[in-house]
Amino acid sequence: MAFENLSDKLQNIFKGLKGKGRLNEADVKNALKEVKMALLEADVNFKVVKNFINTIQERAVGQDVLNSLTPGQMVIKIVNEEMVKLLGEQTVELVLKPASEITVLMMCGLQGAGKTTTVAKLAGKLKSKGRKPLLVACDIYRPAAIEQLQINGDKQGVSVFSMGDKHKPLNIAKAAMEHAAKNGYNVVILDTAGRLHIDEAMMEELQEIKANITVHQTLLVVDAMTGQDAVNVSEMFNEKLTIDGVILTKLDGDTRGGAALSIRAVTGKPILYVGMGEKLADLEQFYPDRMASRILGMGDILTLIDKAQVDFDENKARELEKKIKKAELDFNDFLEQMQQMKKMGGMADILGMIPGMGKQLKGVEIDDNALSSTEAIIYSMTKAERSNPDLLNPSRKKRIAAGAGVNISEVNALVKQFEQTKKMMKQFSGMMGKGKKHGGFKMPFGF
Repeated sequence: MAFENLSDKLQNIFKGLKGKGRLNEADVKNALKEVKMALLEADVNFKVVKNFINTIQERAVGQDVLNSLTPGQMVIKIVNEEMVKLLGEQTVELVLKPASEITVLMMCGLQGAGKTTTVAKLAGKLKSKGRKPLLVACDIYRPAAIEQLQINGDKQGVSVFSMGDKHKPLNIAKAAMEHAAKNGYNVVILDTAGRLHIDEAMMEELQEIKANITVHQTLLVVDAMTGQDAVNVSEMFNEKLTIDGVILTKLDGDTRGGAALSIRAVTGKPILYVGMGEKLADLEQFYPDRMASRILGMGDILTLIDKAQVDFDENKARELEKKIKKAELDFNDFLEQMQQMKKMGGMADILGMIPGMGKQLKGVEIDDNALSSTEAIIYSMTKAERSNPDLLNPSRKKRIAAGAGVNISEVNALVKQFEQTKKMMKQFSGMMGKGKKHGGFKMPFGF
């Protein structure tokens, strides 16, 4: 994740605080100097860092903290609270008109920020919530921009309105509005042109659209990997267009992540979504409290639950629970759980959301390709073998290994792991029911 280095540094600083037992004012100030340096190295805006540290210091050197029996924990609590405030405190929803009316969203941003891909992801999200979105190709300058939007729209099953690259973006937007009204679309998403840098011509084009069409939300897409540049871009777009919110892309990349900690404080505009990967589900709603937890190494179990519930089937979960209690699991169940896990993202990302796991996984190589190898082995079994693992004698295992293109030892290891999982899940079957408190969430098994 983007904040991995920052998270490691903050956890080490906090570990030092907790290890002291009693704290004095100098201890707190020294620790906060280290926090300040860690934030600056993560490319957080200097003014934002200065105000953040000053606020924490004012709260942390009070007698209530220093005289506490757990002063280190109290300081960490204050840092967490102030970071949530910095990130926006409240989760901000995308504002939409009633479904009987048309909501117009204008998406803008610089070239390379991932705007066109994000436009399609957002449309897919809105479609999954019962809306009927229409994507509008207003980028007439970038080669293949229209084709890219059409390809991404097809992937999400969302219609794309295009008039080619010979018409003015304003005229395309006007025609799209008429098309939407006639054909029952209730969300129109304008994919406007990007540039390599901000220029007057681009801004005038966007201003012209806003002056002639009722745009309900102007959303800026920025690349988290550009650090402070992302903050500067947000500030300039807001000054020229008055944006309503920001979508931060590539937050899963090898980046310092300072943009996420600076944008709200600098522009006053909320981060609505963050892009954490290529799949539709990887456009996540932005929760300030959850992001603060991730940054401070406290995990993010709520987002993990959300991911699990995207494709959650309550009936299948009940069936699985009954099988576990009776120790009747088979390889079909094993395969289904693996596929659910793949939909949720890579193993490292999933485990990193579990409180305390991030630190334990430091330096551990997690090979997601191992899931593909396991799938190949299971697919090489017959239906009877998947349903009744007791049939797997040496000759059958040899045939399965050849079919999957693996060594027979890998088949033996999988069968052994499967048997151990059955025993373990039988022992913990009582605990599985507790998942119902979270809408029936069950952790995938076997890994």
